[in-house]
Amino acid sequence: MTAERPPAPTREVLVVQPDPLDPMYELEGWFTEAGVSWTCVRPYAGEPVPERLEADGLVVLGGDMSSLDDAGYPWLEDIRALQRDASDREAPSLGICLGAQLMAQAFGGRTAVGDRGLETGVARVEWLPAAAVDPVHAGLPHPFLAGTMHGDMVAELPKDATWLGTGPEYPHQAFRVGRTSWGVQFHPEINHAAYLTWVHDHRNPSEQDRERLASGDEDLLAHEDVVLRGNRRLISNFTGVLRAAADLGAASR
Repeated sequence: MTAERPPAPTREVLVVQPDPLDPMYELEGWFTEAGVSWTCVRPYAGEPVPERLEADGLVVLGGDMSSLDDAGYPWLEDIRALQRDASDREAPSLGICLGAQLMAQAFGGRTAVGDRGLETGVARVEWLPAAAVDPVHAGLPHPFLAGTMHGDMVAELPKDATWLGTGPEYPHQAFRVGRTSWGVQFHPEINHAAYLTWVHDHRNPSEQDRERLASGDEDLLAHEDVVLRGNRRLISNFTGVLRAAADLGAASR
């Protein structure tokens, strides 16, 4: 009689959610498919950001606040410190939109108010040569379509960052810092319904922003299937890196 193989160990991600309107969305299902569990910390609700990462990996989601507004949101620096701790531990870390901007700042880069205005709808990311050998971005569709909405930008990458993806409006769409920290300016977690939630919550948009939000709505609706397929693959790559890193760490103990 053949002995049953023990189930693969579940790996855990700490998710930091800075904004009530940007939860995990599609990430929940994709993490479940990959056998990855998660704990979510919500600093906007007063939950403290831990000083040290105890989970196998870290994901920092987006938010409506600016990466430049530490005065209004002092816990933004706590997130940056946690991203640095994850890097020190070589734990895979993913920063999404605001999370990517905080990651850039955490390692010496610079963010600023976007000089091309609001980017909305679908980002069309062109992969740079370094992406071909990056474990999270290798093999993804080219160009890569993803939902997006942001007003700030990564103005300068950290000096030791690897630039992975660019776009027609904002160049720093994807990057890696060190070996295990990835930032993406777009939103791999969202679907069309999530985007509409943000459109309806957008406060006092200018005429130009209203036009961009409406155009982005049509674009994302038209390409939602392609967007979800590509982003599901990106997250699958990330969870694969996470599991491999956790397995390697367990084997070395």
